[in-house]
Amino acid sequence: MENLKFDSNGLIATVVQDATTKDVLMVAWMNAESLQKTIENGETWFWSRSRQGLWHKGETSGNTQKVVEIRYDCDGDTLLVLVEPAGPACHTGAVSCFYRALSV
Repeated sequence: MENLKFDSNGLIATVVQDATTKDVLMVAWMNAESLQKTIENGETWFWSRSRQGLWHKGETSGNTQKVVEIRYDCDGDTLLVLVEPAGPACHTGAVSCFYRALSV
C-alpha cells in the first residue's frame, strides 16, 4: 500500500472490471480500511461518500464481487479491481453501471 496515493479525504478511485468479459462494471471509492478488508475478505469493500461509511458490495443484494486481482496505475492514484461478479453490479439491476451512452 506504500505505493498508493490516497487523496486529501483518504480515498482512492477504484475501477471494477469483470475478470472474464473485461466489462467495466462500476467506479467507486476505497479508503485504506476498505482496501484492507477487500484484500483480507476476497470480496469488494468500498467507502460510501454519501453514507460516510464502509459498504460490502452485495451485502443486501447478494450481488457480491469475488476479487481475482488488484492493480494500480502508474501514478498510484487509481485502483483496478478484477472480479468475478455474482450478479449485476448496478443498483438498477444492470450488469454494469455503464449501460447508457452519450450521442457523439
